[in-house]
Amino acid sequence: MKKKVVLAYSGGLDTSFCAMYLSKELGYEVYTALANTGGFSDEELRKVEERAYKLGAIKHVNLDVTQSYYEDSIKYMIFGNVLRNGTYPISVSSERIFQAIAIINYAKEIGADYVAHGSTGAGNDQIRFDLTFDVLAPEIEIITPTRDMILTREYEINYLKEHGVEADFTKMEYSINKGLWGTSIGGKETLKSEQTLPEEAYPSQLQTREEQILTITFSEGEISAVNGNEYIDKVKAIQDIEQIASQYAIGRDMHIGDTIIGIKGRVGFEAAAPLLIINAHKMLEKHTLTKWQQYWKDQIGTWYGMFLHEAQYLDPVMRDMEAFLKSSQRNVNGTVIVQLKPYHYTLVGVESEFDLMKTDFGEYGEVNKAWTAEDAKGFTKIMSIPTKIYFANQKKNKKDE
Repeated sequence: MKKKVVLAYSGGLDTSFCAMYLSKELGYEVYTALANTGGFSDEELRKVEERAYKLGAIKHVNLDVTQSYYEDSIKYMIFGNVLRNGTYPISVSSERIFQAIAIINYAKEIGADYVAHGSTGAGNDQIRFDLTFDVLAPEIEIITPTRDMILTREYEINYLKEHGVEADFTKMEYSINKGLWGTSIGGKETLKSEQTLPEEAYPSQLQTREEQILTITFSEGEISAVNGNEYIDKVKAIQDIEQIASQYAIGRDMHIGDTIIGIKGRVGFEAAAPLLIINAHKMLEKHTLTKWQQYWKDQIGTWYGMFLHEAQYLDPVMRDMEAFLKSSQRNVNGTVIVQLKPYHYTLVGVESEFDLMKTDFGEYGEVNKAWTAEDAKGFTKIMSIPTKIYFANQKKNKKDE
């Protein structure tokens, strides 16, 4: 009997080469599996499936993991206001983990002997796929033709053409990876430290200059309404915010960070919905959480994002951090008002019954209601004691000299 291999398949050049190579050269029964995290339309999925069968796959499946991607990752990234290096909403890097989980679970389900992916040896994705596969199914061997053979695009294209594959694999000027939580853009400018992406490199172009108000309502930290319309399906809420906000060409930036393998990496991205949601959520938290809740959430959010980016999602400490983040959201309820403008937005304010500004204790810079002038004087005097001790000690030491 031929041995079974499940190939993590996207329909691109590398995975198309792998599908044919594993079948024709290595003689495996190739099962192609596309794990969709919100980046494919129905028409695109249909075309990918057609191509898989032409390349020799005996079976192709589309695994829709968008909902679990939200429930098990995006939700906590919102709770933690996760932006890697204060910039990047960890779009593609977080997707890869859930794609890998879906692929390896499918491989176990059909009793596959091998699992394969088309990652090269120069990026983060090879680590994300390998590590996830190895943790969840150490008994299944991993095959990586593109990485092991150190293949060029030209070699892969020629191989496919020689075997009758006429699909257009012409290298696009910019590589685009789209998902529910943002789109990454790579190109010649991202390889240079002194350049940035031109306007035309971004998939979402400016479509309107007419300003508008967008409202996002959160219930215990999760989106519950957009512009007053209630949502049970949080994925749909994110998609609708993206559809509205992307018309203003907002959410664009360049991420520069440390890769898992140790080199610096640079990528452009557009993420209108993620950046709006995270920053609106963060503003609501400023009004509804205490100082120390915010402080420790910042620490946990930073670690959570770093571990997620570096393929450590399966480490049990992530569940511990998720429990903390979820607990912190019980009072994060209210509506954030956002003004959308071409290329940028303004967080106008919040409406919340949990707003800690709305108290009878006082109004900042205006009037004190819960303490007297004498209380303030005494508080300041006591507060100054540690610093007064320090300066008194410094004077004493100078005299001794």
